[in-house]
Amino acid sequence: MASLLITPGALTLEQLQAIHAGGVTLALDPAARPAIAAAAAVVQRAAAGDAPVYGVNTGFGKLASTRISSDDLATLQRNLIRSHSVGVGEPLAAPVVRLILATKAASLARGASGVRESVVDKLLEIFNAGLVPFIPCQGSVGASGDLAPLAHLTLALMGEGEFVVDGKRKPAAAMLKETGIAPLELAAKEGLGLINGTQVSASLALHGLFAFEPVLEAAIVIGALTVDAAKGSDGPFDPRIHQLRGQPGQIDVAQYYRQLLAGSVIRSSHVEGDDRVQDPYCLRCQPQVVGACLDQLRHAALVLLREANAVTDNPLILDNGTMVSGGNFHAEPVALAADAMANAIAEVGAIAERRIAMLIDSGVSRLPPFLTPNAGLNSGFMIAHVTAAALASENKSLAHPASVDSLPTSANQEDHVSMATFAARRLQPMIDNVAHILAIEFLAAAEGIEFLRPLTSSAPLEAAHAHLRQSVPRFAQDRFMAPDVERATALVHTGALSKVFRAVPALPALWTPA
Repeated sequence: MASLLITPGALTLEQLQAIHAGGVTLALDPAARPAIAAAAAVVQRAAAGDAPVYGVNTGFGKLASTRISSDDLATLQRNLIRSHSVGVGEPLAAPVVRLILATKAASLARGASGVRESVVDKLLEIFNAGLVPFIPCQGSVGASGDLAPLAHLTLALMGEGEFVVDGKRKPAAAMLKETGIAPLELAAKEGLGLINGTQVSASLALHGLFAFEPVLEAAIVIGALTVDAAKGSDGPFDPRIHQLRGQPGQIDVAQYYRQLLAGSVIRSSHVEGDDRVQDPYCLRCQPQVVGACLDQLRHAALVLLREANAVTDNPLILDNGTMVSGGNFHAEPVALAADAMANAIAEVGAIAERRIAMLIDSGVSRLPPFLTPNAGLNSGFMIAHVTAAALASENKSLAHPASVDSLPTSANQEDHVSMATFAARRLQPMIDNVAHILAIEFLAAAEGIEFLRPLTSSAPLEAAHAHLRQSVPRFAQDRFMAPDVERATALVHTGALSKVFRAVPALPALWTPA
C-alpha cells in the first residue's frame, strides 16, 4: 500500500484523489510537528490563566460569555462533542470520510489550531486503520464549521460514537478495542478545533468533482459520437474560431472534439454535397457550452484545493502566539464553488438531452424516426428520450443555488450561514442524473452510427462504440431497454469511456490546478 506524506498547506489535487480512492496510508511530515506543539503550548497557557479565552475556558456560540472553571475544561470539550452530535440521515460515503479525516489532520497540523500532536496522530491512525466513522449526511449549515458531522467523527474517535463496517453501524468503543487504538482524550480547545472547520463541505464538493470527472470525459466522447451519427460538421471546432473568443475551456473542448473526430470516414463522406448549412446548437456549440462548464469546474477545483489546505477553525493561534477569533469556519467559498459546479453539471446534462432529441427527430438528424427501422410497430427511443428529459428537468431544480439561502442559528449569534454542506451534497444525485442522460445518448448515437454502415467513425469513437456493443447489441426491434440503459450508465460512471478519452494523444488535462 502506497504511503502519502502529508505536508500541511501543500496537499495536491492528485494526493486528494488518491486519498478519495483509498488504498493509501498517510504520514505527517515531521517538519510540521514543532509548530503544532508550539500552538498547543499557547492553548495550555491560556487554559491555566485567568483571562477568558473563547473555546478554551468559555462556553460556545451564544454562551461565549459564560466562564468555565479550570476543573471543568476537559468536561467542557467532551460535552461539546456529545451535544453537537445531532446529525441525521444516511452515513457519508467512505471516500468522503477519508477526505474529511485527511483534510482535518492537515488543517490541524498547520499549527494554528492549538491541538496537541496526539490529536493529529489519532486522525491519521484512524485513517490508516481503514476505520470509517459514522457521520450522518444532514445537519450542517456550513458556518461555525460543519459542527454536527464533525462532532460525530470526533465522537467515534473518543470511543462514544460509531464506525461503519461493511455497511453496518458498530459501536466505536468495540471497534477501537478490536484494532488496538486507544480512545482520544480531549484537552482544552481540542473538541472545538476538531468540529470547527469546513472539511465536510469541502470533502463533499471534492467528492463531486472527482465523481464527475469520468462522466464529463464520457460526455465529450459521446457528444463527438453524436456529431458523427447525425453527420454533423467538424467546422465549428476550428481552433481559429475559439482563439478569437479566448475562453480557455472552450478552446480545450474544441480540441477534444477535433481530435476525437479526426480520421472519421463518416465525416469525409459528406464534406461535399451536403445541403445543410449549419448544425443545431446542440452539436456546433458544444465547445462553447461544455467549455464554459469546464471553466467553472476548473475554478471550483482551485477553490476546493485551497480549502483542503486551509485552517478553518476558531479561534486561531497566530505566528506571534496570540489567539484571535475570526470566521474562517464560514464555508461561503465552498458553497459558491459547489453552486457553480451544480450549474455546470446540469448544463452538461441539458445539452446532452438536446442531442438525444435531435437524433430521434428524423427531420433534423435524417436518421429513421426514433432510431428504429420500423417506426410505428416499434417506438424505438421515443420514451428513452422522455426519461432523459425528466432527468434534465430534475437537475434544473437541484441546480438552484444553495448559497443564496441563509437561516440564523444559535440565537442569532450565527446570523448568516453558507449552506455549503447541502450545496456540495446535492451534487451526487445530479451527477447520477447526467450519467443516465449520457447513457441514453450513448445508446442513441451508437444506433445512429449503425444506420450509416459500412461507413466508420474515427478510431477513438469506434473504440467507444465497440465498448458498448460488448454488452448492448443493436436495437433491431423494441425490447426491454432499461437494462441496456444501466449497462451504458456503468460505462459512463466507471471510466470505460474515460480510457477512450485519455488514450487520445496530447489532449489538455481536464483540470490540474496550478
